[in-house]
Amino acid sequence: MKNKENRFTVLLLIPIVLVLFSYVFYPSMRTLWESFQSDGIFSVKNYQAFFNKESLSNLEALWNSVYISLLSVLFSALIGIPLAFIFNKYDFPGRSFFSSVAIMPIVLPSLVGVMAFMFLYGETGLVPNALKDLFRLEGVPFSIGGVSGILIVHAYTMYVYFYMTVSSTIRNIDPSLEEAAFNLGASRFTVFRKVTLPLLTPAIVAASLLVFMTSMASFSAPFLLAGGYRVLSLQIYFSKVNGNLEMAAAQSVILSIVSISFLLFMRWHQNRKDYRMSSKGIGTHRSEVKNPFIKWTLVVFGIVGVIILLLPHVTILILSLVPDGTWTWQAYPTVFNMENYLLLFNDPGVWNPVRNSLLLAAVATVGNFIFGILTSYVLVKRKFYGKNLLDMTVMLPWALPATVVGMNLILAFNERSIFTFGNVLVGTFWILPLAYFVRHIPLVVRSTNAALEQLDDSLEEAARNLGAKWFYAFRKIVLPLVLPGVLSGTLLAFVQAVGEFPTSVLLYTISNRPISIEIMNQLRMFNLGQAAAYGMIQIGLIAIVLFISNQFFGVKAERSL
Repeated sequence: MKNKENRFTVLLLIPIVLVLFSYVFYPSMRTLWESFQSDGIFSVKNYQAFFNKESLSNLEALWNSVYISLLSVLFSALIGIPLAFIFNKYDFPGRSFFSSVAIMPIVLPSLVGVMAFMFLYGETGLVPNALKDLFRLEGVPFSIGGVSGILIVHAYTMYVYFYMTVSSTIRNIDPSLEEAAFNLGASRFTVFRKVTLPLLTPAIVAASLLVFMTSMASFSAPFLLAGGYRVLSLQIYFSKVNGNLEMAAAQSVILSIVSISFLLFMRWHQNRKDYRMSSKGIGTHRSEVKNPFIKWTLVVFGIVGVIILLLPHVTILILSLVPDGTWTWQAYPTVFNMENYLLLFNDPGVWNPVRNSLLLAAVATVGNFIFGILTSYVLVKRKFYGKNLLDMTVMLPWALPATVVGMNLILAFNERSIFTFGNVLVGTFWILPLAYFVRHIPLVVRSTNAALEQLDDSLEEAARNLGAKWFYAFRKIVLPLVLPGVLSGTLLAFVQAVGEFPTSVLLYTISNRPISIEIMNQLRMFNLGQAAAYGMIQIGLIAIVLFISNQFFGVKAERSL
């Protein structure tokens, strides 16, 4: 019986290992190999050129990427963690509404968010010009750009990672632990430092990793808001556009090393201590704020926060109603109608990017759904040698910046390969859904793992003992019970694919260009209204999917973070 189970485990492992080797491990190794090539000869010239002190562009880009990412982690934590405490520890008028609005930045895809900040706070932005006119100033009082602009956009879009992960942990902390510390005479600060903060460490580490990885892969903000400010993700793009794939490979390897090193450091820091609770009590209880001054200060703070958080969304909506060519030299738009939306729905050519995004994301997500379920089942429910290695390989696409994943696929599949059945994938429709699939494997696997770990093995064993075949037991018992967790990760993968920009900009073709690429093209042609209309459609698609996920799978989604 044991031998039969072992053979069946091997049978399940074969397609998983083949997919991971073909589309995760092999492309990464091809990039590493290509980085040591120079005119077809094995050499370290690319790395010598990268670290050449006479040409500091690459070193400057590396340093900029690292310190911007570290500062992004810091600023995002300074916003997200306090908000998580305020909305989960205290009760005051409007708290529920404010806490819901706090996650609104996640609806904005990276490119659309940067575009909104350009129109809001840039040198010709609506807010600086409104302040100039209101106070009769000679020039705008401020404008965002450069490093400060990048950090503001990153803090706005990424604090949500800290807010959501820390909020989920706070709700699960047994309040008796803090009460016991208070009863023993500990001050509020001591309780936070000795009890609460250690319990939050895993959530803070997880959020820090997400923010650091996302920031290292950031493309939109440096490209649009900072005028091509040197960061390593942009350097890879420029090397690829200029046809220097060998240097792009070396830059990708170095960017990967930095990202994975940060991952390993944070995991080491987290594993130094045991952060588990020894008790199992009820979740945290929110304390009502009784001091009138503090209570209404929090309400005012919440209202101001809602305005700031929703301004980018409102700006994109307003701009989408501005016909192209009607807002040129004026400080503010003066003409509003539905022309941009009518053009989208009446002109098949204009609608193509929307259809492409939906099709590309759907194809990739179906693959993530099937592969994620199978992989997670093997990792959680089966015993075999090399499980840790398989788990690390599954998480590798999440540790690699999106730009690196794109370059890996370019270098691996720009020629015929056994893994592509003798076809060249680069320049075809299939390269983008493959990229989305690879990028989002960890999302589905992690959410499914959380669901499977809570499933008692005896349920499946009982069905097997009654004569049910494995597939029948899996389809009738296991899958229905874990489906909410699976779908929460799958919907998140779909959302990410619809808004994906860094990978798309490296791999798209004219025929399969998604919404994000069309937004960039419209901005280049100064068709601001059309770009905003595409942005609103992208926001709408993401909002619908997130609403469905929250309504039906909200609890499971939180557990998978």
